Amino acid sequence: MAESSVVVAIDGPSGTGKSSTSKAVATRLSLGFLDTGAQYRAMTWWMLANGVDVNDPVAVAAVCDKPLIASGTDPKAPTITVDGADVSGPIRSSEVTAAVSAVSAVPEVRTRITALQRAIAAEEPGGIVVEGRDIGTTVLPAADVKIFLTASPEARAARRSAELRVKAAAEVAATREALVKRDTADSTRAASPLAKADDAVEVDTTELTLAQVVECVVTLVEERKRRER
Repeated sequence: MAESSVVVAIDGPSGTGKSSTSKAVATRLSLGFLDTGAQYRAMTWWMLANGVDVNDPVAVAAVCDKPLIASGTDPKAPTITVDGADVSGPIRSSEVTAAVSAVSAVPEVRTRITALQRAIAAEEPGGIVVEGRDIGTTVLPAADVKIFLTASPEARAARRSAELRVKAAAEVAATREALVKRDTADSTRAASPLAKADDAVEVDTTELTLAQVVECVVTLVEERKRRER
């Protein structure tokens, strides 16, 4: 990676604004962007499409090297393909959402996807913003800037429900329950659990607008660049 480039790791649970923040920061700073969660979703989609029992770690591990997953890093138009086919829509289905934690917990899956993520980051000439759950701790522990986004379960459920255009109180409550359940699964898995890196800056987005979060992260990145000059 070029000497003047910068690598930004943004971690945190679902609904904290990781994707929106990461894309906006990458656009502002003319950096690449990588949604690592989309890669795990792509792997999960492939497993489901090919009849693999996603709750059988041995079965998942045996075939996780088969799908060819490719990610485009343009923050204004990120792409995700499996074996050359665009899966940006299918990977957001409820079926994939329900299965992705189980698939992403398989060590062999994480090893494969982590290697892919590191390769993409290394090949981005001007630097990159990488968002996920274990970027600062496992994937890119030497990242120049590490951010860990948090938010209350209520705020996260409200945001996710808005994305899904859910309005009924019962459905919002179900969304909150699903988010908390996934947090538990991701935080307690043996392989690269969701965790805040010791040197990451924690940003609570509960009461912040997207613009405020973006400004906070951009400021941290620019401060790091100034120190490096």
